[in-house]
Amino acid sequence: MMMWPLLQGFGLGASMIIPIGAQNAYVLNQGIRRQHHLATATTCLLCDIALICTGIFGGGAVIASNQLLLMLMSWGGILFLSWYGYSSFRSAWKATDEGQDDITSALKTSRRSVVVGALAVTLLNPHVYLDTVVILGSLGGQYAGDERIAFAVGTLAASFVWFYGLSAGAARLAPWLGQLHVRRWIDVLVGTMMWFIAFKLLMGVI
Repeated sequence: MMMWPLLQGFGLGASMIIPIGAQNAYVLNQGIRRQHHLATATTCLLCDIALICTGIFGGGAVIASNQLLLMLMSWGGILFLSWYGYSSFRSAWKATDEGQDDITSALKTSRRSVVVGALAVTLLNPHVYLDTVVILGSLGGQYAGDERIAFAVGTLAASFVWFYGLSAGAARLAPWLGQLHVRRWIDVLVGTMMWFIAFKLLMGVI
């Protein structure tokens, strides 16, 4: 009886978490560059734990009804995503074959700045709240007692598998993904995705 809410939570959690482009692009990039990639995955997971549990255990309606909060997050997301997209395009333009330079640059990136970036791509995207808090919260709210807990565990298990799998997989494939031509294309794709999401957010607030 408990297995069905668990499996449903895992499936629905994966379907909501995987399409969040800005967050996944950031995790992928940190994995390729091996810049505190496990700390990045952990930050995203902890955010999901807080957001999903807030939604499933009763806080979804509060966030969904706070239009001022959603608008402020939207503008913050637009600014951050625009800057991150620009940085990706700039990185693609200035990419070189000097692998040692990339390693030196990676070492200069502090754990704090990487974690702050992960928090930004997660918490400044209103779609994250709509998907994890509102939608998953409303679905999980249909269960009661231990079944609701099982649903929450399933969604969090999906988040755990996805973020650590993406981060570790990117780090493992870094020798190939870090090649000049591949890295340039990834930076261009990431930049395009960031600007596209920023544009969608902008269209939603004007």
